[in-house]
Amino acid sequence: MNSLAPAPAPDRLSGPGPHLLVPDAVLLPEGPAEGHAVVVADGVFRAVGPYDDVRRTHPELDAVRLPGHLLMPGFVDAHHHLTQSFGSALAFGEPSEIFRRVWVPLEGALDEESAYVAAKLAALEALRGGFTTVADAGTRAAVDVGVVASAARDAGIRCVLGLVCNDAPEGDHRNTPPGGPVLEAAEKHLARFAEEPLIHPSLAVSIPEAATSATLHATARLAAEAGAVVQIHVNEHLAGVERSLVRHGLRPLEHLHRIGALGPQLLAAHATLLTPHELTLLADTGTAVSYNPVASAWKGNAVAPATAMAERGIRFGLGTDGTRGDGFRLAEAAEFAQRLAYGLATGDSSCGAGWTWLEHATAGGADAVGLGTRTGRIAPGLAADFLLVDVTTPELALSWDVPWELVRRGNRDQITGVYVAGRLRMWHGEPTGWDAPALVQQAKRLARAAVGKSPITRVHPTSTAARERSRAL
Repeated sequence: MNSLAPAPAPDRLSGPGPHLLVPDAVLLPEGPAEGHAVVVADGVFRAVGPYDDVRRTHPELDAVRLPGHLLMPGFVDAHHHLTQSFGSALAFGEPSEIFRRVWVPLEGALDEESAYVAAKLAALEALRGGFTTVADAGTRAAVDVGVVASAARDAGIRCVLGLVCNDAPEGDHRNTPPGGPVLEAAEKHLARFAEEPLIHPSLAVSIPEAATSATLHATARLAAEAGAVVQIHVNEHLAGVERSLVRHGLRPLEHLHRIGALGPQLLAAHATLLTPHELTLLADTGTAVSYNPVASAWKGNAVAPATAMAERGIRFGLGTDGTRGDGFRLAEAAEFAQRLAYGLATGDSSCGAGWTWLEHATAGGADAVGLGTRTGRIAPGLAADFLLVDVTTPELALSWDVPWELVRRGNRDQITGVYVAGRLRMWHGEPTGWDAPALVQQAKRLARAAVGKSPITRVHPTSTAARERSRAL
């Protein structure tokens, strides 16, 4: 249905600013604040506070009133694979470790054009779903990572951009001296994007066994020195845990700790299979986690103990793993997965009380990906990455508890506007300044070609083929 809120024309919101925005409420860390206003200028929040106070300190600005709208932080996707968007549906019905059978072959078939389009398509979906930041865990396409940076930049999304630093065939764990082309490339990557406004460099290792111990240690040091993060898939699947136990006598997270790779610079993707000791390691070292609940449901072996992480003060954000780009549905999946996996067995009917998942989808996610001092909250001095959410819809108009309602009943259809770095990037689900339908048509053509030549191995047939098979049995 069409919005019931009389929002202003987008041309009043899309100029360079400064803008004095007056919504019905502003979602602050402590909760929704009615009667508040914000000033956006030069890509950041210059003022946030009660309308009368902001009006008094900025008398030269004309107020842009946003009746029926909540102004809230944009969502942060703490784990994505932007160049995998062409094969999203290939993961349906598949068992764990599909990266070996689907993602590596698919990305290997991408050239510069198809990698760019795949990444921009993923960014489009993310922006439509209210994500203002995505953390890309590194492409394995044989293209310069600048192609992915260009796609994110052109789409208008903030991107923590990983560079894959794998340097060992799986099973090769020789403690070779650090250095060589992988670390040289890592240093250049960190320097190349250090001053970019929307692109934030990151290092990545696919799984611990894909890099030598020396490189795992060295990438952790380089990232820490640069104020960046290293993204590694850790303790995601039973097979990976068992391989690590056989080769090292330690679980993957324990192995990373022994070689000095844990710490605030590490973003451990998934971390679904954790012992109490490993939870203590995460808490003691300040290591961050991306909790990816939809990925767990679609092809995982377990659900990360995120409520326990929250209780222990472990840093974590929410990630899509490229499943679907809707920030509200991700927050709901985060709460829902905890309730099914842990809450039902213990009688915990709250499972984070709503606010936990909203906070870790925004500020907590920004902190986990290394941008906690730059985005994730509505506060003076931080980047103006925010959403205008229509709260006049049937789902939200009668709310008694806005944070809970956003988690349980919010969806991307209720997003009127998406801002990144103070610029209006999406308006009612359509990007400003570029042609989304044309991109989608281009993606359809390129995706067919890429998937057609990829040596992909699927365990299960399509849903229609599976239906026919079931009827024949």
